[in-house]
Amino acid sequence: MPRETLFEFHRIGAFVKVTAIDAETGVEVSIVGPASANEALLSANARRKLDAALRRRDNGSA
Repeated sequence: MPRETLFEFHRIGAFVKVTAIDAETGVEVSIVGPASANEALLSANARRKLDAALRRRDNGSA
């Protein structure tokens, strides 16, 4: 079953900061992209980074 992920979008001038948060563990990561980028693309990139962080966490490495 896929994990629930929460996304926050904060526009900062010409950029947008996207934070992805794993609802179960509270692990969060952020990316920054152009404000003109598609929201789905930014979400997918943040989700990939979150997945990598969760794998590192589960494998015991920093």
